[in-house]
Amino acid sequence: MHASADDGGSDLERYREYLCLLARMQFDPRLRAKQDPSDVVQQTLLEAFRDRDGFRGDDSGQLAAWLRKILAHNLANAARDLRRGKRDVARERSLEAALDASSSRLQDWLAAEQAAPSELAARHEQILRLGESLLQLPEAQREALMLRHFQGWSLAAISEQLGRSKASVAGLLHRGLRQLRVLLQDLE
Repeated sequence: MHASADDGGSDLERYREYLCLLARMQFDPRLRAKQDPSDVVQQTLLEAFRDRDGFRGDDSGQLAAWLRKILAHNLANAARDLRRGKRDVARERSLEAALDASSSRLQDWLAAEQAAPSELAARHEQILRLGESLLQLPEAQREALMLRHFQGWSLAAISEQLGRSKASVAGLLHRGLRQLRVLLQDLE
């Protein structure tokens, strides 16, 4: 990896918000009372720092993919630990594939087709900024936005999950999107 051992992993730390966003998208909201997705991200960053000599990529896209792979492994372990004795093999899916899909949904949400390497780098920066901005929103707004736009949940399902009326959830979504746009503009 390009980082030196004495930089304290600052190149990895830059991906914390992005990994938190992906972890929250994949982590079953009902399990959050037992474990927070940020704990899984912390474990992922610790493992990446410990194994940084094993990274063989050359750019930030490859580093993000390597971190997603570690995150997928850690999320699978966390889910398995939290559901011991209650595993339903029919419902299992590849967390790595799900994280890749989540990352793709983030990219699709932010940008239209782009081909030039400079445009791909800019899109990667936008994804990182989106993650940082989402984490600045109030928890209820962030949760509603993520369930709706990243998980594809219906208004009724979000309402039930958050214990709020449909009108309240619609308001959270409206205010959350408005505030997210402001936050993203402020970062430009």
